Amino acid sequence: MKLQQLMSLTRKAVDEYEMIEEGDRIAVGISGGKDSLTLLYALQGLQRFYPKHFELEAITVDLGHENFDLSGIRKLCEELNVPYTVVETEIADIIFKERKESNPCSLCAKMRKGALNEAIKQRGCNKVAYAHHKDDVIETMLLSLIFEGRFHSFSPRTYLDRMDLTVIRPMMFVSEADVIGFQNKYRLPVAKSLCPADGHTKREYAKNLLRQLNLEFPGVKERMFSAIINGNIEGWPRRIPHTRQKSEA
Repeated sequence: MKLQQLMSLTRKAVDEYEMIEEGDRIAVGISGGKDSLTLLYALQGLQRFYPKHFELEAITVDLGHENFDLSGIRKLCEELNVPYTVVETEIADIIFKERKESNPCSLCAKMRKGALNEAIKQRGCNKVAYAHHKDDVIETMLLSLIFEGRFHSFSPRTYLDRMDLTVIRPMMFVSEADVIGFQNKYRLPVAKSLCPADGHTKREYAKNLLRQLNLEFPGVKERMFSAIINGNIEGWPRRIPHTRQKSEA
């Protein structure tokens, strides 16, 4: 996938769910993976011509795993002229050495999000962009159905009143296959995850299930996504469909 295609799909989400307003300061949570780096490219590209002016900040919460190399990401942020902050923590030691958590993902996510939100507010940002893509939206719905017994997925735009912070998900129309294509084409400096629990989660189960379903019933992924965005899910903002010329980014 080319950058222009990525920006087009990103702008579709931004416009249809009114994610960006004039004067926004948007933090991009950079985990080091392909998704968050693709999002950084997308928003930095959109920033150049979007009619509503906004600023970007890139922030990584370093969990404290040894040999977690962020040098490539620092260089990329310099090239894109996006300020980059790394928040040093000892979350990995607390979870895996001190507490020896058997199911670490929930606590890790909570602690990581807390550290990220604190840094976001310190940097004066009023919004944070998460790099969830189309497959993430569908996988979350499957997890909700299987483990919670309800039809639900995370919202494209959510206001956190306790933090006075708005979460946006500008890549919700971008498939994971397209992200992988973008990563390969632009040689993104991915910082490999060093988490011992990586690849052994419920989300990984949902990812494999979705892949198998789409192999057996081609097109099921798109039908599921359509059901989600047209499903009037509680908490989702009103969608404003836009029609654009194919040549427009």
